[in-house]
Amino acid sequence: MILSMTGFGRSEGVFEGKKITIDLKSLNSKSFDLNIKMPLRYKEKEFDIRKVLNDKILRGKVDCYINLETLNDSNDVNINHDLVKSYIDELKKISGDGPDFEYLKMAIRFPDAISTRPDELNENEWIFLTGLLNEALSKFDNFRKTEGEILHEELKRNLKNIEDYLSQVDPYEDVRMDGVKERYRKTLNEFDHIDETRFYQEMAYFTEKLDISEEKVRLTQHLKYYYEVMKNEDFNGKKLGFISQEIGREINTLGSKANHAEIQKLVVMMKDDLEKIKEQTLNVL
Repeated sequence: MILSMTGFGRSEGVFEGKKITIDLKSLNSKSFDLNIKMPLRYKEKEFDIRKVLNDKILRGKVDCYINLETLNDSNDVNINHDLVKSYIDELKKISGDGPDFEYLKMAIRFPDAISTRPDELNENEWIFLTGLLNEALSKFDNFRKTEGEILHEELKRNLKNIEDYLSQVDPYEDVRMDGVKERYRKTLNEFDHIDETRFYQEMAYFTEKLDISEEKVRLTQHLKYYYEVMKNEDFNGKKLGFISQEIGREINTLGSKANHAEIQKLVVMMKDDLEKIKEQTLNVL
């Protein structure tokens, strides 16, 4: 089964007045390349998040965005009014001729005048965040499967095109060889004395050199093998890339031996579909 390296998944939820959103995006890449952007409070769990993503995604250029938004209007900063007033009163006892804002500036610097809510990740929030991450990965995986099905159909169509072009080569083979033999005979007829044995030896050698039956057989086998791997093996992108290289090698050899205009045209069309296959294979996981 084919999976695409192009993927997208999003999940979001609310935990204790905070909205958490996770976005996962990926494009094709030869290896696993991960870029994470997250709030500072989740930095301590970055290694764990990276490991989860690496184990599930395997390959691709991946962007992971974790966004945190506070929904309520409450402030994380709390001023202890009673304590600040007590500080100011005590300062005025020492020196009572100063302006009030100067006493306030000094008072808020004293211990416990200002308190902040701890910005540390607790276990419950981490469990909630892990659930959101798994939800985003599930949607991400479904996106890859859907894209993979589309890729499968496109690759299947291009493989079928190459098979059809290859089958159209057969009618031109005899015509091609007859034309070669005729040109060879005309050239030799310009000479008075010809060694017939040597002539037929040269003709046999030249005919064998132009024979494309082996290339046709190998190309057919490579196309069949590509389809089998695409259908039956998981995470087969790199293997399909190697097979497409072998397909290209046989098509090139076929073109170099063609020696016929119509066969050359068919080879060009095969190459066009092969380029599409190579481009699509780059996006297969």
